[in-house]
Amino acid sequence: MAIVANADAGLRAGRATSRATIIQLRAPELSARELEHEASRLVTSAPVPVLVSSRCDVAVATGAAGVKLPERDVGIEFARGLIRRGLVGRSVHSLEAARLAQDEGADFVIYGPVWESASHPGVAPVGVASLQQVAAALRIPVLAIGGVNEARVDEVHRAGASGYAAIGMFA
Repeated sequence: MAIVANADAGLRAGRATSRATIIQLRAPELSARELEHEASRLVTSAPVPVLVSSRCDVAVATGAAGVKLPERDVGIEFARGLIRRGLVGRSVHSLEAARLAQDEGADFVIYGPVWESASHPGVAPVGVASLQQVAAALRIPVLAIGGVNEARVDEVHRAGASGYAAIGMFA
C-alpha cells in the first residue's frame, strides 16, 4: 500500500506507475469550499481511491474512500459514525497512540516520521526499529511516513510495515 499525500503528485504516480494505491488530499490551507471542490475533482479523476485528511464532512460529501485523521483530531468513533463504509486511518507518533487507534477501530495507522523529513522539519525521527516494533504489535496495517524514498521502500517492508505514505517521493 502506498499513500501519496500530495494530490497532484498522486495523480501522476497513480497514472504513471502502479505504486500509488491511495491518494490522500491534505490541504489545510484551503477553505472548506475549496477543499470540497478539490476532493470532488480528485474522486472523479484519480485512478485510485482518495482519502481526505481530517475532514470527515468533505470525505462523505464528495464520495471519497475515507478519511485520514491526525493524532490529535476527532476520535475514530466519531469519524466512523460519519464514514460508515469507508476507511478511517490515523497518523500516530508512538506505540501507545498506534494501539489506541487500533483499539478505537482505525483501519490503518501511518507511523513516523521514520526518517528526517522536509515536510516535518525539526521533528525527531522515530527510526526503523521503532517502526518494526509498532508493525509487530498491531493487527491493522502500519504505513511508514517521513523521509521515505525509493532506496528505503524495501527497508520499510523488511520492518514489517504494510506500506508507506510519501509526499516528496512522487512530486
